[in-house]
Amino acid sequence: MPSFIFYLFALVTLGFGLLVVTARNPVTSALSLASSFVGLAALFISLDAYFIGIIQILVYAGAVMVLFLFIIMLMDIKAEEGKKTNNGALVGGCLLAVLLVLQVIMVSGAFHGERTVGDLDTAAAIGKAAGTELPTIANDLREGSLPDTKLMGYALFDRYGFHLQVVGLLLLVGTVGVVMLSKRDTAAKEAGN
Repeated sequence: MPSFIFYLFALVTLGFGLLVVTARNPVTSALSLASSFVGLAALFISLDAYFIGIIQILVYAGAVMVLFLFIIMLMDIKAEEGKKTNNGALVGGCLLAVLLVLQVIMVSGAFHGERTVGDLDTAAAIGKAAGTELPTIANDLREGSLPDTKLMGYALFDRYGFHLQVVGLLLLVGTVGVVMLSKRDTAAKEAGN
């Protein structure tokens, strides 16, 4: 991939990410977040991580953004726009951003080149895969290709199935909580009139 296109997508992702944090209107923030997700998906696809790129668009730019927009529709946008800036939250956010940059520098300093399928202990991986009910993974590893989609699916739904269900439950509880808080605010306003 030409470096110009990489920098273009990186700039789009970072620009819309910055707009998510700085925009006063929640709808603008949500749409900027969706645009940032699309730019990130383009970066993944340019790195030949097609599965992650498509999942980024389907799950994050699609499903999660629909959830965010649904929650934003339940908010009183006029009241949110009139709020003053919270200086404590601003300082905390800047501190977290500095810590994130330091962590990225430390991790990239410890990175020593790129890894290929040849770097993996394929004999051990084939032995593990052969013991499972997924013989196609073992066949792919014998051929020297890395079946990332199969391995990710196996890891998600076999080893981390419970964790995946807990995340889904947390999203459901968060959505129900927002609906309940919204109903309570609406009931309080009607009682005041």
